[in-house]
Amino acid sequence: MLERDGSSAKAMQHNYRPDIDGLRAVAVLSVVIFHAFPTWLPGGLVGVDIFFVISGYLISGHILQQLHDNKFSIFDFYSRRIRRIFPALILVLLFCLAVGAVALSAADNRELGEHVAGGAGFVANLLFWFEVGSTKDGGISNPLLHLWSLGVEEQFYIVWPLAAWIAWRRGMSVIKTIAVVALVSMIFNLVIVYIDRTTAFYLPVTRFWELLAGAALAELERSHGGLSRPAANLAAIAGIVLLVLSFALIREKQAFPGIIAAAPVLGAVLVIAAGRTAAFKNLVFSNRIAVAIGLISYPLYLWHWPLLSFGYIIGHDTPAKEVRFALLAASVVLAALTYMIIEKPIRFGRFRKSAVAVPLFAIMTFIGAAGYWVSEQAQHALPRDVAQVGVPVAENAAPLQKEGRHVIRDGRSL
Repeated sequence: MLERDGSSAKAMQHNYRPDIDGLRAVAVLSVVIFHAFPTWLPGGLVGVDIFFVISGYLISGHILQQLHDNKFSIFDFYSRRIRRIFPALILVLLFCLAVGAVALSAADNRELGEHVAGGAGFVANLLFWFEVGSTKDGGISNPLLHLWSLGVEEQFYIVWPLAAWIAWRRGMSVIKTIAVVALVSMIFNLVIVYIDRTTAFYLPVTRFWELLAGAALAELERSHGGLSRPAANLAAIAGIVLLVLSFALIREKQAFPGIIAAAPVLGAVLVIAAGRTAAFKNLVFSNRIAVAIGLISYPLYLWHWPLLSFGYIIGHDTPAKEVRFALLAASVVLAALTYMIIEKPIRFGRFRKSAVAVPLFAIMTFIGAAGYWVSEQAQHALPRDVAQVGVPVAENAAPLQKEGRHVIRDGRSL
């Protein structure tokens, strides 16, 4: 979700943009605050959309530049993705399985095992879409619900690199290809969101345009260069205004993503397009605190939701405000440790070789199989009536309560 561009250390240092790490910080903090304290930042859900734009910009920029230089390799691309995404995710999935073994019931472990398998296979968004409206539709009681966005992103990167390579090899205009695919994705988004909002939320086809917005910016900059200083300043101001308005005005009960998702997406595109030359933007996004948070944004995103969810499950209710603060503080500590001890050595240290991708892939496959095994074992441990129909829902339960658990239909807030 959150990858720097550049294939060598020198290239990465040359291309590195601290302001984008600062934008990552804004995105992840908005999501974290929205999940823990939704009334404080009702529009914080758009942080994921900002992440999609950043990802599309950085990763597509790398793909398109390598295509232009005749250096693109599908194997190298997926090797980098595995080194980037798998290490922290493996750790979080193992943590969830361990907590489940100690603290969860058989019914909860059955669902957790399925969700671990779905997360390891990067199909969590599709799994949760199928579960909506069923007795498994657990909202906050699903510690891995946040992996829906990782599923969308990785499904995009199964299709997009090959599509970009084909367009390039056939001499097609890359920017026109991006525009056509993005338009089709947006049309699906606008139609489906008014038929079934949850389907529009989870399906990858209704989200691809957000990643392609970043890809379009990357291609335009590659082929035409960046903005002038006056234009960059205007873009930065307009982008920040759009982001602030999105945080303030967008609500999860609206038809989202829909057309309103264009506001945070365009805002993120403008902030990135402003480059390094917009002085005001650099004060906001390039300061040391913002950059530091941005560097740990991926593991922070992975850690915060399971901790909040397990706090809810174990306590049988929404944790007190003080407990939620403590859980978020623990998320930051775990994210920093994950980044320093696991991510950096694998991505930038002596382990940064393509060969590392193979064992990481094998470990992730094993974890997915372990999740399935846990689910099956928990299934056998359940009474026959519960195992067949799932956890029963009381007829007189409140609309957002199942077995005493708060349910958010799209799983976006606590």
